[in-house]
Amino acid sequence: MDWQSILVFVHVITVVFMSVPLYNLVVVNERARMGKDAGVRVDRYFENIIRGGARRCFAFQLTALLSGIALVLVDGIGIAGIFSDVVLLLKTIFLFLLMGLLSYIHFAVQPGIDALLQSVTSESIPADVAGQMAPLRLRRKRLAAVCLFLLITEVALGIQVFSHWTLPAIVVVEILAGVFAWRAYRSVIPFGWV
Repeated sequence: MDWQSILVFVHVITVVFMSVPLYNLVVVNERARMGKDAGVRVDRYFENIIRGGARRCFAFQLTALLSGIALVLVDGIGIAGIFSDVVLLLKTIFLFLLMGLLSYIHFAVQPGIDALLQSVTSESIPADVAGQMAPLRLRRKRLAAVCLFLLITEVALGIQVFSHWTLPAIVVVEILAGVFAWRAYRSVIPFGWV
């Protein structure tokens, strides 16, 4: 096995591990199914899962960036090749967009949710606190759906590095990516694709 194959494997498996937006949407939708009276301990448990996923995703994003840079160097394309190849440029832009969205969620939205949840001293969340948390959680959920769409787009672009698709194929894949991200946003997707 050569270095290029190893780098491709690391790059691809890293993107698979970046599926945090999908699983955070599943967690959020599962939490919603429990109802408003599930209790503070349940909310704290779910928030710990979501917060931990963000930290792991940062590590996977950094690995994707570094392995991608290593791949263009090993392939002989060089860093300048990222700017001359439309697919590589789009992959790079979308990765930085994903990093930015995750940073916004983790450093701006999540601390607001955590502070509100930490202020609760009873076994149930008071209505005023729940009312303040709801828009933050909705924003986080919407951004997770956007991140999921961008991640699917990243995978599609990754395939196009090796095999260019026709414009109709790209359009179909992007529509399917949007439909899946919307479905994951709206439901617990109990059977995966279905």
